[in-house]
Order: sequence, then structure tokens, then C-alpha cells
Amino acid sequence: MRAAEKIEAADSRKRVVDLLARSDLAELNDAWEALADKPEVQAVRGPETGLVMVRGRIGGGGSPFNLGEVTVTRATIRLESGTVGHGQSLGTDRKKARLAAIFDALWQEEASRAFVEEKLLQPIARHIAAAAQQKADETAATRVDFFTMVRGED
Repeated sequence: MRAAEKIEAADSRKRVVDLLARSDLAELNDAWEALADKPEVQAVRGPETGLVMVRGRIGGGGSPFNLGEVTVTRATIRLESGTVGHGQSLGTDRKKARLAAIFDALWQEEASRAFVEEKLLQPIARHIAAAAQQKADETAATRVDFFTMVRGED
């Protein structure tokens, strides 16, 4: 695999893991129920819950500081084919982290990638985009335009 292909594959995998982490448990459950051939899954790690330190920057560019800790649940699974998947989720939902790991592994396999893309990832992406658009619309509704009117030749 060439270097450019490796970068593209890493970006695609990053997109998948990001979408799975931002999904709802209901979306993952629906996709799991729609899956005709459910694979045998072996737990490698977890699901386990822990804390992660969140760092921030004042104004986005200032010195970093520790904002606080958030609860995160993670899981790692191995399919019977040997493919390993990882799942992470904010909060303590172990089932969500496990399902996210399963779908990460299924996405990595050519035979099930189309199913995961069409039945899970694309709807999640649309859901996230719709929520972002709704937030932008609500914010735009409160926008106030200020202008200065110049009078005369003073």
C-alpha cells in the first residue's frame, strides 16, 4: 500500500470511529437487528468505563489548561475472521461501546462495509448534519445586525 493510500485509509477509519462514537444506541441497535448474518464476537477488552482529562484553551489559542474529567467507555472486540474493532463512547453505556466496536470491525471487512456505510454511517452523518443545521438556524434567528448611519458631510 502506498503512503497516500495509507493516509486515505486512516482518514476513512477516523471518520468511521468518529461517527460511531457520536451515534445513538438506538441507531446501533437498529443496524444490529437489520444485520442478516451476525458474526461471532470475542471480547478483547471491556467494555470498561474510566475517566479522561479534557483540556481546553482560552480563546482557542491560549495556553492549555485542564478543564476537568469526563466519563468514557471503551471496548475492543475480535471477529471470528480476526478483524479487531474498537469503540468509544462518552458516558457509561457499555452496550453502545461494544456495538460501536463490532461495527468498526465490520466496516473494515470488504463483505460488510457497504452494509455498515448504507445502514448505519450515512444515517448517522445525516442526523449529525441536521442537528448542526438546526443549531445554526436557531443561532441565526437571534442574530442582531448593527450598522452606523452617517448623516451629512460633517
